[in-house]
Amino acid sequence: MAEEKREEAFEQRAEHSPSSLVRAVSSERMRILITNDDGIHSEGLDVCAEIGRALSDDVWVIAPEFDQSGVSHSLSLNDPLRLREIGERRFAVKGTPTDCVIMGARHVIKDRPPNLVLAGVNRGRNAGEDVIYSGTVAGAVEGTILGIPSLALSQAYRSRSGEPPHWETAVRFGPDIIRRVLAAGIPRDVLVNINFPDCAPADVKGVAVTSQGRNRQERLNIDQRQDGRGNAYYWIAYVRMRAQPPHDGSDISALADNRIAVTPLRLDMTDEPFMTHLAQLFD
Repeated sequence: MAEEKREEAFEQRAEHSPSSLVRAVSSERMRILITNDDGIHSEGLDVCAEIGRALSDDVWVIAPEFDQSGVSHSLSLNDPLRLREIGERRFAVKGTPTDCVIMGARHVIKDRPPNLVLAGVNRGRNAGEDVIYSGTVAGAVEGTILGIPSLALSQAYRSRSGEPPHWETAVRFGPDIIRRVLAAGIPRDVLVNINFPDCAPADVKGVAVTSQGRNRQERLNIDQRQDGRGNAYYWIAYVRMRAQPPHDGSDISALADNRIAVTPLRLDMTDEPFMTHLAQLFD
């Protein structure tokens, strides 16, 4: 039953998507939908709205009521969505980032749907396979599925440093990068993932167009603890490692070098070389 619901939902979303390449987006009459996964009250969401207002005066914020970090591209099918207006052009949804984009494009501003989706600015980078887990990237993925040019924005920072993220870096460089990408045009079924390095604007060394990297999976660990009654509970945790990232042209490498990483990502995850190999097996 759940599988049928998922298929029906995907068909309804794709039904209205254009079949041609996404064209360049003009700044005139640009309507921007902003979402994130850190929640409606997060500082990064306000930063993203500031970036959006540098591009257009028609900016709508529709974000999760609560923190949805790590929910990936999940869609609420078994629980109703709750929509709450908390300010002018600002709404909270009791749901996921994917739900928020659908709610915006198909309900809140369906009279004139957005022609740009900005997801972020995430508190922490979304590089390497982070993009698989990220609700922020998923918001941009959903916009892309709906045929809307979409970008995900993340601000790298060291959570254990005790220092806040350098939001000013995203504010300083975000609008210009977005303008350039939109002027060139984003192909259909492609989204753009932008990661800002963990440094002040003056220390940024430039912009790098990168591939998606790989994190060291030995960092991933299970942290076992005990509650007051002696029962075990667990946290998914990351072990700190000081190894230098490789200089391989990836998003992870660019961030380590204090460069802004701009990475195009495709919806189609088919591995064509292996598909050809598999086809030979079943001829």
